[in-house]
Amino acid sequence: MALVLTFLGKGGVGRTTVAIAAAKKLAQAGQRVLVLGQDPSLAWQWGITLSETAQGVEANVDGLLLSSTHLLERGWEKLKEVEAQYLRSPALKNIYGEELGVLPGMDEVLVLNALREYELSGRYDVLIYDGPGNLSTLRMLGIPEIASWYWRRFQKVLADSEVVQTLSPFVQPVASAVLSVNWSPDQMLNHPDGPQNLLQQGKAAIADPNRFAAYLVTSTDSLAQKAAQSYWGGAQQVGVTVKGVIQTPLGNGSLDANLFDPLLIAALPSYNQGNWQPLMDALPNPQAMGSAPRPLEIDVNARQVKVFLPGFDKRQVKLTQSGPELTIEAGDQRRNIDLPGNLRGKGVTGAKFQGGYLIVSF
Repeated sequence: MALVLTFLGKGGVGRTTVAIAAAKKLAQAGQRVLVLGQDPSLAWQWGITLSETAQGVEANVDGLLLSSTHLLERGWEKLKEVEAQYLRSPALKNIYGEELGVLPGMDEVLVLNALREYELSGRYDVLIYDGPGNLSTLRMLGIPEIASWYWRRFQKVLADSEVVQTLSPFVQPVASAVLSVNWSPDQMLNHPDGPQNLLQQGKAAIADPNRFAAYLVTSTDSLAQKAAQSYWGGAQQVGVTVKGVIQTPLGNGSLDANLFDPLLIAALPSYNQGNWQPLMDALPNPQAMGSAPRPLEIDVNARQVKVFLPGFDKRQVKLTQSGPELTIEAGDQRRNIDLPGNLRGKGVTGAKFQGGYLIVSF
């Protein structure tokens, strides 16, 4: 397993420059690094040529350009292999990946799955994802959590449905006639390679700061700083640990450190064409935790759930409780927290902001 590292910030603040400098810094320390992104500017700024296949660009560093159409084609062929393995009469064999087009929303799913595959490949110590660095990236990282909620909720809705309960005795014999395996409905839903387990693994990876982390990148421009703070709050909602702030020497003004307290701030010097070492020296160690607050803390003994929500106040936050889940809506994002057993069934008795945390008591 590798550490996946990405950078969040307004366009034009120098995120790609920071990504390249971070790759060089880690490679210099002996780490095996893969740099990947979808925007060709990554290759242009580096002065190299990148393709859809990982290739060495310098010592300890590979790079590749993610192509959604290529990822879709590859994923479709894998889906056909799975279908042929489990279905007695495969239906997708005559549809080819080269024929498929990328629909809106597919990009995020395809890229997230590619990151998962490269992270689990064992070939790299660090993956640096040079993505859009905005709300689109945050929605991509929130896919496992949101999709897991949909799966749990609709699975329960179907299980409680009178129609499903009436038809359930016929599910296994019908499935046995269609499938090449003899599974019960429960076995199909809870198979180790099934959707729910895959989504749980994704949630665990994104919530683990040793496997996934982000840095905010901002200039001294006031709009860039507010954008970075907003992305910080969004990152907490999807469970991503933000380890620090990287200030580039762009913009006119000064940095308001209070916006990012208690994160450590690293100020970068100006980049002189071809001389990366000063930037590398100024960057923090991405594999260190620093002063990063954890996005979520659950204290069962104190009957409290603490969610770090920088940049928000109580007027911008809405709480909803349904059964074993607590939903927190902040800004344009929702987070569904599956409460541990000792807190399930207990109503919310109070909520307050303290030290940047929303503290919910039961």
